[in-house]
Amino acid sequence: MREKLLEILSEVRPDVDFENEKELVSGNILESFDIVQIVAELDDEFDVEISPKDLTADNFNSLDALEELIERLQEA
Repeated sequence: MREKLLEILSEVRPDVDFENEKELVSGNILESFDIVQIVAELDDEFDVEISPKDLTADNFNSLDALEELIERLQEA
């Protein structure tokens, strides 16, 4: 899952080091349009539905946080 997630993120923002960055949202690295694109790709690729309540900085600040979000949604 992590490799596919990295691939999706890199397609949206190839200029960002997703493996090491820990403040993607709170550091203003990702913009709202980036997040919309990422959510659409994640919904399709991982067969999950990311709801508005999931759109928090905590869930999108790092690769690890995104991976945890997807795992939680897949288990639900």
